[in-house]
Amino acid sequence: MDNQPQKISVIEKVGYSLGDLAANLVFQTLVTYLTYFYTDIYGLKAEDASVITLTVGLIAGFGFNPLIGALADRTSSRWGKFRPWILFTAVPLGIAALLAFSTPHFSYQGKMIYAAVTYSLLLLLYASNNLPYAALSGVITGDMAERNSISSYRFVAVMFAQFFVQVFMLPIILYVGHGDKAQGIETVMTWLAVIGSVMLLITFFTTRERIIPKPEQKSSLKEDLKDLFQNKPWIIMLTVTAFIFITLAMKGGSYVYYFNNYVDENALKSFISPITAFFNSAGMNFFGEDPKSAGFGLFNAGGIVMMIVGITFSKKLADRFGKRDTFIASLFTSTLFILFFIFYPPQAVGIMFLSQILHGFFYGISTPLLWAMIADVADYSEWKNNRRATAIIFSAMMVGLKVGLSIGSSLVALIIGKYGYISVHGSEQVIQPETVAAGAKMLVSIFPSIPFFIACGLLLLYKINKKMEVQIEKDLAERRK
Repeated sequence: MDNQPQKISVIEKVGYSLGDLAANLVFQTLVTYLTYFYTDIYGLKAEDASVITLTVGLIAGFGFNPLIGALADRTSSRWGKFRPWILFTAVPLGIAALLAFSTPHFSYQGKMIYAAVTYSLLLLLYASNNLPYAALSGVITGDMAERNSISSYRFVAVMFAQFFVQVFMLPIILYVGHGDKAQGIETVMTWLAVIGSVMLLITFFTTRERIIPKPEQKSSLKEDLKDLFQNKPWIIMLTVTAFIFITLAMKGGSYVYYFNNYVDENALKSFISPITAFFNSAGMNFFGEDPKSAGFGLFNAGGIVMMIVGITFSKKLADRFGKRDTFIASLFTSTLFILFFIFYPPQAVGIMFLSQILHGFFYGISTPLLWAMIADVADYSEWKNNRRATAIIFSAMMVGLKVGLSIGSSLVALIIGKYGYISVHGSEQVIQPETVAAGAKMLVSIFPSIPFFIACGLLLLYKINKKMEVQIEKDLAERRK
């Protein structure tokens, strides 16, 4: 292996981070709008949308990810193991995202089939692109401080993608579609597909793989899997990842229902009117299309801006206290501000926004640490077994991500359906039962707080603390000489 100190240039860090920006234009759209798209634009029943997201998601999680991980670890090319996957999936991933959010005129059964097929294709290509991309962070450098720095760059990019999707996307969809949400989302997804593909190509051309296993360190898939299931930190991080993404999918996919069905429109309009007036004066007239979509976007904006602020504190805190302890403290505190939503009446718009801002700040501290800790798990595996299998460890974590995303998204559709939600199609107007408001409130407070609290408890069992991080880095550096 390359055993020299591996300092990374700002250009490479930025280039690598653009890959996450591109991937999150897709991922954040899935988290925030997939259920809403199926129920309010494509016209699927909430129960059917729940079945599709759960079934396809679990197949992708347990089928696609291990397969891609095993193949990526065994890829050998002049570009390395993982960069070729980014290159050859850049354009197909954009096309699949566009197809998944298109609305062809089929019968209801045809719509179900189309949704299942296009969502499957999207998750397959997303795994083929994002899993090697994630694994790439484990072989760009073996310097853990540099790895923390790369994670910070990476997740600032994630926040920018999340900011666009959660703040501007719904108002822009209504604006460019002139009220036709189906036409609007197809137009927006076309542009996102082009921009995302270009960014992924930049990632390929600006990054380099430095940690390369020697030929004698090659192992069989059976040996890799054996190492994996004997790796307790990996088991804990797999479970933690699943619980975190259950919450992210649940609350992310519920806010649009919360604003449309629970938040008082007059109180919201009064609270955001100075802000929307500013945007309108700056020529961003799409914020004037609908106060609820504008409020939804601005609510997300406050949280995301403070997440970016939180990210800037992440590296310093992790360097001082270790990733694990910083992760636990920030995740637990951020969860409290999710839980508080159960107490807010529909008119308490100001306190809703304040809770979102505080949640965003504390969750932002934890955001870069998840993937940096998974890279540490790969180092731990090499430290214990004298073999490195980076992609299969990241692929297993992607199983947790996909399982969490699938369960969380399906729970949104299932729970809102149980509270009596009536699906609509396109520009149809439907008066929802009063019970829907109570369901939306539960979906942004009690239900999503539970998986986060469980994740905090599991992290107490994770043994790679600050002391062990330093020992692993030192021992591996010596061993690689």
